[in-house]
Amino acid sequence: MKNYSRKIFRWVFLLSAGAFLFSQSAYAHCQLPCGIYDDNARVLSMLEDVRTIEKSIRLIKELSSSNDPLSQNQRVRWVMNKEEHAQNIISAICDYFLTQRVKPEADDYLKRLEKHHIVIIGAMKAKQNVDMQIVKKLKKDVEALLTYYPAHDH
Repeated sequence: MKNYSRKIFRWVFLLSAGAFLFSQSAYAHCQLPCGIYDDNARVLSMLEDVRTIEKSIRLIKELSSSNDPLSQNQRVRWVMNKEEHAQNIISAICDYFLTQRVKPEADDYLKRLEKHHIVIIGAMKAKQNVDMQIVKKLKKDVEALLTYYPAHDH
């Protein structure tokens, strides 16, 4: 009977854990050192987010000259889109790079930390503004991370 109870407990635990995991949103990484994520691909994904922010700002500005309900609705949707993609960048830096790739024992730790933090600040500013200069700087700051995460031949 004792062995039977353990088996039931294991199944309940596994099913509960599986249900929990599948109900969660996975953004940059699951924070397990599995080694399957491509750092360069993460940076390229952030650059795609930057391009999306840029397009969102352009369309927000275009739609701002119209006050009809459809234009207002579309403008709100583009604002939400801009915010989502800026948050994707912040999450990738915080949840993946700072937790797994920027190591305190590295000789250039403070420089890496600064460069990653600058990207977070830029993404936050992109959320708060519709200034293309902020987006240009954000793009440059994300591109600067490619030095640390070059593309590898597989």
